[in-house]
Amino acid sequence: MSKPDFTNNSFTGNDFAKSGLLEHGGKLRQAASHYGIALDEWLDLSTGINPNGWQKALPPMSTWVRLPEDEDGLYDAACAYYTAQDLLPVAGSQAAIQALPKLYAQCSVAVLAPSYNEHAHAWLRAGHHVDLIRAEQLHTAIDHHDVVVVVNPNNPTGVCFDVAMLLDWHQRLAARGGCLIVDEAFMDCTPANSLAAYSDKEGLIVLRSLGKFFGLAGARVGFVLAAKKQLRALAQELGPWTINGPARWLATQALEDRTWQTTARKQLKQQSHRLCTVLSDARLTPDGGSHLFQSIATTQAAIIHQQLAGQGILTRLFETPARLRFGLPANEQEWQRLQQALRALDVPLAELSA
Repeated sequence: MSKPDFTNNSFTGNDFAKSGLLEHGGKLRQAASHYGIALDEWLDLSTGINPNGWQKALPPMSTWVRLPEDEDGLYDAACAYYTAQDLLPVAGSQAAIQALPKLYAQCSVAVLAPSYNEHAHAWLRAGHHVDLIRAEQLHTAIDHHDVVVVVNPNNPTGVCFDVAMLLDWHQRLAARGGCLIVDEAFMDCTPANSLAAYSDKEGLIVLRSLGKFFGLAGARVGFVLAAKKQLRALAQELGPWTINGPARWLATQALEDRTWQTTARKQLKQQSHRLCTVLSDARLTPDGGSHLFQSIATTQAAIIHQQLAGQGILTRLFETPARLRFGLPANEQEWQRLQQALRALDVPLAELSA
């Protein structure tokens, strides 16, 4: 199987389709079948989703029997939460990722790599030229591309980009009609680092999601924050009723629950620090992460992933370059189980570094 060449940072759509990079975390049933372990016996750490997400109420029956309505309060709640001038609710940020490339004439696109693989895939499918650019190379790449896609904080490396730097990149792109797209799926724990407040500027698009911090991945609720002209074009592309009524109701309640949000940020920060310590004690010192995951670059990523899966613990494996991502356990019993599994790993110390 061919692999994309990360040394020259550019490859074709056919190369990308063969690369296997469109794997995602959370494929628990697939793992259960492959390893012969019952579904309810697994500890799933593969997704980076808050394992103790917002779960305070269920949608009323009225949300099931009526078509979704834009005037239900979701728009106002989201604008207030994100401090955004305008936005468009979508069926998870994935819906926007797939649709946005269709709004642009064929152009040159720089996508942060490694990062969420669907970005590059979507631009390639729409016929654009895509270059995969490492974080340290982005500052130079800005001036040679029409569209630049950044994930901040990055998944899976945890790299964070400074607000001032991103605004400088946006200004350089917008000055010649370009666009900066910033995927902030993991930003909720550190809202001060968000570009949401600047998203009304032409040539800047910010993507947000309720999947990670709020733990509502199954509801498929996300938002595109941008200038009115860009939002109007995207709305026309996506059509009506992008989010079902019950999901809109849940999202509104979660976005308005400031008490839960404050408590969750504190807890996730503590839990992420604990995860870093647990992994370091097992000689797997993370080289990146966020409040929702820790990430380790190691040549032994595949064997560690397999050995943990053999114990019913699912992690997220990245093959190119080799990396392993750990999400957060949900309770003390899961923490103890992870520690025991890490102690049982049979990987020589000298082989753990990347």
